[in-house]
Amino acid sequence: MTAREILHNAEEKMKKAVESMTREFSEIRTGRASPALVEGLHIDYYGTLTLLKQLASISVPDVHLVVIQPWDPSAIAEIEKAIMKSNLGITPSNDGKVVRLAIPPLSKERRQELAKVVHNMTEEGRVSLRTIRREAKESLEKLEKDKAVTEDDKFRGIDELQKLVDKYIAKIEELLKNKEKEVLEF
Repeated sequence: MTAREILHNAEEKMKKAVESMTREFSEIRTGRASPALVEGLHIDYYGTLTLLKQLASISVPDVHLVVIQPWDPSAIAEIEKAIMKSNLGITPSNDGKVVRLAIPPLSKERRQELAKVVHNMTEEGRVSLRTIRREAKESLEKLEKDKAVTEDDKFRGIDELQKLVDKYIAKIEELLKNKEKEVLEF
């Protein structure tokens, strides 16, 4: 493996770490309705765990309401059961055709708790980036030890690696800033 390949692999892993964080952030409830709140739920559909977004259309007619319209109305009971088991803290209602989730406004205390959760997720993201950096740095050092690259090339690679880490940490910080603003605004 070359230094270029090591840096390329590290960048791919960093992209995936940021994408994962973005997905996790989208699942945090902010007092405003979003299909992302429920589309990742797994529903027991005739004995098979199936994603809700594969079983129903999910719409948001207004900022405090999510409407789930299953293509098979017999799945409504299982959809409600999955929502109750999730940590959304929302009780679904249905009329036999659609499931409605009324999103209540968040209290100030709950918003602050969610901000802490967002900060913890961000720290986990930073840790994963640091882990990727450490593994790539060790690989670069091994290349030098095996005489596959010069010492100068190793240091150049480590510098480029640090620039990559800084770039992705800045992306994580931007995600944090936006999500924190979204969570804390009324």
